[in-house]
Amino acid sequence: MVEAYVNTRSSRKRKNINNQHYYNYDIFNTVLDMQIREFGNRFGEIGSDLLQNMATLNPRNSFSQFNKSSLLKLSHMYPRDFEDKERIILEHELDIYYHSVYNDVRFANLNGIADLARLMVATRKHLSHPLVYRLLKLTLVLPVATAMIERWFSVMKLVKTDLCNRIGDDFLNYALICAIEKEALSNVKNEDVIDCFQKMKTC
Repeated sequence: MVEAYVNTRSSRKRKNINNQHYYNYDIFNTVLDMQIREFGNRFGEIGSDLLQNMATLNPRNSFSQFNKSSLLKLSHMYPRDFEDKERIILEHELDIYYHSVYNDVRFANLNGIADLARLMVATRKHLSHPLVYRLLKLTLVLPVATAMIERWFSVMKLVKTDLCNRIGDDFLNYALICAIEKEALSNVKNEDVIDCFQKMKTC
């Protein structure tokens, strides 16, 4: 890596840099910039703020990322789940919560937010810090809900094609349920479907 970098495509063009500099700055930084740009295109400003605020709940390294103001901003992103009075209570509850879990040995070696939620229930701290636990639950639910919505829209593109763009809403809903809930429908027997149709009134 200390040797001078030589461009294999045109060996005559020599640069006054070594291999270490080339791979660190010209390659690694370029790829990193591409990833950051892709992340910015994938998530908007609100989505990025949401993820950054969620990260402050991470219990790794003895809650080193804990940030009270970020968690209060996170509660403002859920206006239906937190009333104004609850946010005032949450502001005081966060201080008590932080000192409670930071000084508790059982919370010392947690790997993620899911482990934190499980241990809070096991130690019954979810009862003494209900608003923090509500924030924690919303943080755990968001990635799953986002992935499911993206999956449903992908299925909708497959079901409602250009040839089937005039189907009604009811038929589209039924078709989407069949396409999305494949695992649940695999347990339904053909005989049960036939019996259901036979019991329906004739048109």
